[in-house]
Amino acid sequence: MKLAYLMGAALLAAAAQPARAQDAAAGERVYAQCRACHQVGETAKNTVGPILNGVIGQKAGTREGYGYSAAMKDSGLTWDDTTFADYIQNPRTKVPGTKMIYAGLKDEKRIADLLAFLKQFDASGKKGG
Repeated sequence: MKLAYLMGAALLAAAAQPARAQDAAAGERVYAQCRACHQVGETAKNTVGPILNGVIGQKAGTREGYGYSAAMKDSGLTWDDTTFADYIQNPRTKVPGTKMIYAGLKDEKRIADLLAFLKQFDASGKKGG
């Protein structure tokens, strides 16, 4: 009985903890794997993948100067936290026919951190905070 009480108390304490905040510094470390194809910042250029400056709030498939797949251009997506998180977990499931070859990022905390990092960059690549 005592063990069940302790386990119950521990579960309640864990449930009462606030969700971990997004961590842009940790997100920069997650972004390291994205860097092979995507750039951010004031000097960013489209490479294998499009620039990710100001991506949240942007309509998918519209970055000037990048050759998107028809699937991405026709996806009708606008990048927000939820859409981005769904996409980055499995790009080819979210947008069948996308050119993005990436197995996916499954860890929700790492996705949240990556979002925090990317959100620092406005559409011109200036880092705001």
